[in-house]
Amino acid sequence: MSLFEELKKDPQGLVPAIVQDDQSGEVLMMAYMNEEALEKTIATGKSHFYSRSRDKLWCKGESSGHTQEVKQILVDCDSDTLLLRVEQKGGACHTGYYSCFYRRLEPDGKTWKVIGKKVFDPEKVY
Repeated sequence: MSLFEELKKDPQGLVPAIVQDDQSGEVLMMAYMNEEALEKTIATGKSHFYSRSRDKLWCKGESSGHTQEVKQILVDCDSDTLLLRVEQKGGACHTGYYSCFYRRLEPDGKTWKVIGKKVFDPEKVY
């Protein structure tokens, strides 16, 4: 049995993957992996994911150059979510921020405040 077969997948055969900065512990992004994405990630040491919107495999940084060197891959207790601890080069978010989680809900419960740092201009990268 392959590693991927041991995982619990959604109806599309995908497993959520949370990506975390290996040094700081900051959560950078969440994406999905299929079997090929996991295999390529293990083989190359670079994070690969499956894009539901584009219906294809992609390597993080293939367009932007902002790659993720995978340091560890962990699985949760239910075997239905992966955690990739990475060394992030540049920004993880396609909007230019270091993390996709760059906005915080304000105490009023009605507004989001930008708390993250922008590390690149997406119009110059994409």
